[in-house]
Amino acid sequence: MSTTTPPGNIANQNWSALTLGERIKHLEVEGYVVVPDLLTPDEIAHYKSLVEPMETKAADYSDKQRGRHNIHWDHPDLAGLIAHPPTLRFLEQLMGADIIFHGAVYALSKPGHPGISLHTDGQPYGSQIFGYAGSCPVQVRVLYYLDDLTPDVSPFTVLPRSHLSLHADANPYTRYTGHPEQVAVSAKAGSAVFLNHRCFHGNGPNVGNRDRTLLAYLYRPAWAGPVEAKIDRWPEDKVAALPPHIRRFFDDPNTRRGFDFNHPNKPANMRSDAAGIAPSRWKKT
Repeated sequence: MSTTTPPGNIANQNWSALTLGERIKHLEVEGYVVVPDLLTPDEIAHYKSLVEPMETKAADYSDKQRGRHNIHWDHPDLAGLIAHPPTLRFLEQLMGADIIFHGAVYALSKPGHPGISLHTDGQPYGSQIFGYAGSCPVQVRVLYYLDDLTPDVSPFTVLPRSHLSLHADANPYTRYTGHPEQVAVSAKAGSAVFLNHRCFHGNGPNVGNRDRTLLAYLYRPAWAGPVEAKIDRWPEDKVAALPPHIRRFFDDPNTRRGFDFNHPNKPANMRSDAAGIAPSRWKKT
């Protein structure tokens, strides 16, 4: 089986019609959600003008799949996208206000790209590919698409609800060439996919005649730190040069705020209500 999605498995629903609660539910249950029109046409053109001239590195499996890491250091506007207001409003509803940023990537899929295998970005003990950042138990990756997502030009592919499985087949260190129940996502340029990092996903081959580009920004709640404090800290001088509203997301990436190994059965000052775990969160408008 290849990374090509079976005919008919195309997710092209009316994403604009989802309420806030429905978006949260889709992300939590299905493992992903599409939010359309997060970037305007002018913003798309601007970000393209910033990243397309940049030097990129080929993936180890194809020179048609290329990328560049830590693009937020390359231009102030790419750093500014970390706190993109509509994205941040959704993330704060989803994860709470105490959020840590873990990096931004420019990804380019050129004609001839064979597709990315189904995989997870969340690996509980870390890995050579993701380092110890992959061990953070909760992460959401925001994929801003700068080109239309179509079935023939490297569409985002996902195996819905795979992050919920307790079966050995859901071992997050496993990769798959594809799956008969995987879904390909169609969306217009300027849309963003919000992805639970434990959900199996990839992208399809680029059999079209154009490039497909995206910007990927990674976030987590502050409590959800890595299993070992071995993630490199951000350069202090570069962080200090950022505006305060961006700098707030550049906490030590090893932070586990709210973690207490020795917490008792009956800690003091327990709460009796929490909106973030209430079933009614799926009813938010």
